[in-house]
Amino acid sequence: MHGATEAPTVSVIIPTWNAAWCIRRAIDSVFAQAYRDFELIVVDDGSTDDTAVVLGTYGGQLKVVTKSNGGMSSARNAGIREARGHYLAFLDADDRWLPYKLARQVAMLDRHPDLAFCAAVATFEDLQGRTLGEWRGARGQPADVAEVFENHAAVAGGASAVLARRDLVARLGGFDETLAGAEDTDLWIRLAAHGGFVCIDEPLVVVLRRPDSVSRNFEAMRRGALTMIGKNRNLLPEHLRDAFWRKVYAGTLCDYAKWAYRDGRRGAALRDVLTALWVSPLERGRLAISLALAMLARQRI
Repeated sequence: MHGATEAPTVSVIIPTWNAAWCIRRAIDSVFAQAYRDFELIVVDDGSTDDTAVVLGTYGGQLKVVTKSNGGMSSARNAGIREARGHYLAFLDADDRWLPYKLARQVAMLDRHPDLAFCAAVATFEDLQGRTLGEWRGARGQPADVAEVFENHAAVAGGASAVLARRDLVARLGGFDETLAGAEDTDLWIRLAAHGGFVCIDEPLVVVLRRPDSVSRNFEAMRRGALTMIGKNRNLLPEHLRDAFWRKVYAGTLCDYAKWAYRDGRRGAALRDVLTALWVSPLERGRLAISLALAMLARQRI
C-alpha cells in the first residue's frame, strides 16, 4: 500500500454493483499482492444490497466512490478520474488475482516503455471453484492493433487482466460509455493503435464464469461489437481498412449468428450469415455459405 499523500505506481479500480456476495474475495486478492505500491479504488455503481456494508469493513485501506447506477464503463471511468497512479489495473468484482499479478505486469511495462498495456493468462472457474479452462490470448508475443482488431480474445482475461498506462487511457477518454457491449475490446484497440501490447504467458488472473454474467447477453454484445468494429476502422493501417476490415466484420457476424442459431433465433442467424457473405464474399464466403446451409438443414452448429 502507498501513503495517502504520495502518488502510487498503480491505481487498482474495482467497479461493483450488488456484489456483496463476492467483492471481499476480489479485494482480498488485491491486498494479497506481492507488489505493494498501489492504491485501491472501489466504485459502488448504485448497489442496493450490502455492498456498502462490506466495503465499510476495510476502513481507510481503500477509497470508495459512490455513484448512481450507470453501468460498467461509467463505473470504471469514475475510478479512472480518481486514480493517481502511473498505471491502471482493472478488476471485476467477481474475479480475483493471483499474488504475482501486479509484480509481473509492472515489471513488463517498466522494461518496455513502447508497450501501451499488457494482460496475462486467465483461468476460468465456476461458482463451485472448479477450473473450466484457460484463456491464453496472444501467448506472450507482442501484438499490434491489427491482431487485437482481428482477434478480440488476444487480450486474455479481459479487463481483470489488463495493466495500462494511465496517461494514455485518460488521453483516449477511457471506456466508451455509449457502447452496449464490447467496451473492453474497444479500449484495447484504441490503446494498441498508440503502442504495443503483450499478454504475459503465465496464469495470473481467475475469471468467474456464471450463467447470468454480462458476457452471456449475446444481443447486446453483438450490437456493441459491430459498432466497435465500425468506429475503429480508421485506426487500422491504411492498407488494412478494406478487405481485412471486411473480413473481421463478416467474421464477427458469423460468430454471433452461431450464437443466435443455438439460442433458437434462426431468422436472425440467417440474416447475419447472409450479410457476412455480402460484406466479405472472398474471405468469409465459404464460412457463411456453410453456416447458412447447416442452419437451413437444422443441423447442430
